[in-house]
Amino acid sequence: MNTTLQKADLQLDDYLDLLNLATHLGDTKWQKEIIRKLAYTYPAAEYKQPQ
Repeated sequence: MNTTLQKADLQLDDYLDLLNLATHLGDTKWQKEIIRKLAYTYPAAEYKQPQ
């Protein structure tokens, strides 16, 4: 198995966990920061930013 792919998946999961935490805390500034980082790191995907 490709270890680089595994590492990238773990990083994505970590960002999604952080985004989930930021959402539960109601921290929109942190949510937007995480979403910007995700969009930069994974440019093929689109993310809806919180209002």
